[in-house]
Amino acid sequence: MVILFDVVGNMSFFDLLMKGGWLMYPLFFLSLVSIFILCERLYFLYTQKKIDEPFLEKLKVLVKEGKIDLALNLCSSANCSETRILEKGLLNLGKPLRDIHDQMEMEGKLELYKYDGNIYFLGVIAGVAPMMGFIGTISGVIKIFYNISLADNISISLISGGLYEKLITSGVGLSIGIIAYISYHYLNHRINKLIQQWELRAIRFIDLINNVKI
Repeated sequence: MVILFDVVGNMSFFDLLMKGGWLMYPLFFLSLVSIFILCERLYFLYTQKKIDEPFLEKLKVLVKEGKIDLALNLCSSANCSETRILEKGLLNLGKPLRDIHDQMEMEGKLELYKYDGNIYFLGVIAGVAPMMGFIGTISGVIKIFYNISLADNISISLISGGLYEKLITSGVGLSIGIIAYISYHYLNHRINKLIQQWELRAIRFIDLINNVKI
């Protein structure tokens, strides 16, 4: 599919965007950063292993039978965030339940850092991009009045350049901000669902060892 097409006369879509002035370059950079972070985090989330119910049942049986070493080996072989949290609980067996829970919670926070990655910057871009577009609006208005001050008469040709810069940078800045905003909250939603699952597994683990004499 050909991207370059006539928008106004013989002007291509790319040429129209470039009418936004120098601010289009940082906005273009922010758009690339947003897309990169979104794709990188989605790929990371997709590649992370998850444990299923048969795994949990097997772990439950081993803990009930007091085979803690085998349970630790089972968690180590799975090598995922959930099993590392459960492994931390197994390593602290014999301590008060509150201490075990705190250790598992701490391990969960360490795992969470891996999932957060650079998502923070999506939130920053969601706020910065529209403001950069607003700067383009101000720059375009200044350009319009400057052209008027130099001319003896007012015409569309005098103010068209400023209007291009004003409207294009505003539109592009808002578009990038919206994309970054949606991406930021979507990724956080995915991670929050994982955290809820970790917390549920941790509670079930605490209940398990609370009912089993180890």
